[in-house]
Amino acid sequence: MDTKKDYTGKEIYMGIDVHKKTYCCISVCEGEIVKRDTLPANPKGLLAYMNKFFPGASINSAYEAGFCGFHLHRYLSFNGINNKVVHPASIEISSRDRVKTDKRDAKKIAVQLASGRLQGILVPSEERESKRSVSRLRAHFWQHRTRIGMQLKSLLFTQGLIDENDNTRLCQKWITQKLSEIEEEGVSLQFLFTVKQYAQEWTDLTKKMKEIEGQLKTQAESEKSIHTIYESVPGIGLIHARELANELGDMRQFRNEKKLFSFTGLTPTQYSSGDNIRLGHISRQGSSVLRKILIEASWVAITKDPSLEEIYKRLSHRGSKRAIVGIARRLVGRIRSCLLNGTLYEIQSVKNIITQDKDQRDLVRVPVCLH
Repeated sequence: MDTKKDYTGKEIYMGIDVHKKTYCCISVCEGEIVKRDTLPANPKGLLAYMNKFFPGASINSAYEAGFCGFHLHRYLSFNGINNKVVHPASIEISSRDRVKTDKRDAKKIAVQLASGRLQGILVPSEERESKRSVSRLRAHFWQHRTRIGMQLKSLLFTQGLIDENDNTRLCQKWITQKLSEIEEEGVSLQFLFTVKQYAQEWTDLTKKMKEIEGQLKTQAESEKSIHTIYESVPGIGLIHARELANELGDMRQFRNEKKLFSFTGLTPTQYSSGDNIRLGHISRQGSSVLRKILIEASWVAITKDPSLEEIYKRLSHRGSKRAIVGIARRLVGRIRSCLLNGTLYEIQSVKNIITQDKDQRDLVRVPVCLH
């Protein structure tokens, strides 16, 4: 490659395949590949590389979202590089492409970036990302605690200490009582030791979760205006309100509901040919945690909001799962409306529902936020 070429005033498009130890970089200028290199994974070194070989050029770069996070993006953007973080699924791949290498991946990013076919994802602020880490930590501990509880009950079942119909939800009182019963049964010391270890781990995780919930309450106080709106939605309490607030913020980044639905992965896939239009399952893009929260909240909301209950009944002929996904779309759309207007969620009567079918998705527009 010619490293002495003058790139002053030209546009450089660089695809970066990011790994823990290396950056594989391929650069495109005026439709041609002008540079290929593999560098140590160091943001300062990458910036120095860009400035050395492309002085005076306008540099556009992109890399896939993933384990590396956003620190590279922030560093490049701060130093004048027009960088994008792209969703891996948005990178076009040929059906005949059976070979995957770092250079091929970097080339795809560079070529598609140069042709304007790549859109960057929303990069949260450092403050939002730090708050998000707390709510995600609680979700991780909750999943771990659930797994430990299931292992504990499975162990007790193998020894006939609980029956097959025991659906008791684990709590500290139940564990303490069960340990007392086991000791009275005269089980072996080794088995008792194992049970106590599971019980202790469950208890420790519970304590940690309470500490995390204290941090979430502090977050709620610092963002009282938007947190109050989230918590006013039926089916959403403190924890889910914080998770939604940390993931979605005030939703001003979404220009319309379509963008929001796409971000949450609640948009149905579409298979169309000629006059035939068929909608499939939801795209499942974005965070699965968001969808889980919205689905859970929707099951509660249809029992408290008559308008949502009416919509659910109308859509339920398609199946309860499809119907509740439709409710989740409407619910998050209403939350966005409330946030943009700065008003609390208000339950509407069925008489105030105004329906309008649109784009084969049977969308419903409801004035849910009143001043």
